This record gives sequence, structure tokens and C-alpha cells, in this order.
Amino acid sequence: MKLEILPSAMNDLYLGRLFYDNQKKGLGDHFVNSLFSDIDSLLLYAGIHIKEGHFYRLLSERFPYAVYYKIKKI
Repeated sequence: MKLEILPSAMNDLYLGRLFYDNQKKGLGDHFVNSLFSDIDSLLLYAGIHIKEGHFYRLLSERFPYAVYYKIKKI
């Protein structure tokens, strides 16, 4: 399976990093690492999450964020 992160999602991660770095130095890095870990978990667990419309929703383990994704058939 191939993961693709849209530019708009990368922008959300960037803005989240800025927000959390303003809360506490280094927290932004923890935020990004955490979200990428959640995204990487899709390699094993894609498709088990709640489906909302055309997208699945993965809730982040450590931050109040959600990852919305689709599974494309190749």
C-alpha cells in the first residue's frame, strides 16, 4: 500500500506544529512525530476505522486531531 499525504494535510501539520511549539518548546516536534506515527499505522490498520461519507477517520492517539483517508483500489 502507498500512502499519499495531500498538500493541505501537510499544511495542517505545519500549523499544528507552530501552535504546539508556541505552547511549549519541542512540543511541536512531538506533535508531528505523533501524527506521522498514527499515519504510518495505516499501513497495517487501514480500513478498520469508522467511515464518514467517503472517508475513514483515524483519531490521533495523543492530540485532538483526526486523519481522514480513503483506500484506493489499484
